[in-house]
Amino acid sequence: MDNWWYSLPESTREGVDGLVLRDSRLLAVRETWEGVKTLWGDSRAPRPGVYDCERVVAARYEALADRIVRTPERPRDVETLAARIAALPGRPAAIEALWDGDTNGWFVALVAHFDDPRSEVELALIRRGRDDADARWPQAREAATTGTALAERFGVPFHFASPDDPDDEAPRWRAADL
Repeated sequence: MDNWWYSLPESTREGVDGLVLRDSRLLAVRETWEGVKTLWGDSRAPRPGVYDCERVVAARYEALADRIVRTPERPRDVETLAARIAALPGRPAAIEALWDGDTNGWFVALVAHFDDPRSEVELALIRRGRDDADARWPQAREAATTGTALAERFGVPFHFASPDDPDDEAPRWRAADL
């Protein structure tokens, strides 16, 4: 771990660890960054950047791994997602799978598109697929399987522009802005 971590005030380090223990990664990075800004102030001396803060928080996740209370994943089975869609106003126009990524890697978002009013609703985020651990991108396989089943259930198209490789700039089902 970077030695500057130990230079941060104890209250900041305790706050970061508390956020890590509650599985609040982004808030922990923010808390670390705020601590860095407080410690270094307006000094022109080199100081850790945001990526350094992310690395320190990742190290805290490793150090505290056995005590972290993980945020449970939202259900993403076909029945639960179909019920969620049915509870929304209007009829879906399409189901789409989209790649996105963050500091924890690539994931696929499943969204439902609606025409009246014109909108999209995020149904699930799939970080790791459950059904095919041997697939290169199991999250894509699960998104395709679930998205296809939802689309068939509602009689609408399913769109996944890049099912084989992560591409967060792949063409969207509805190219026009919402």
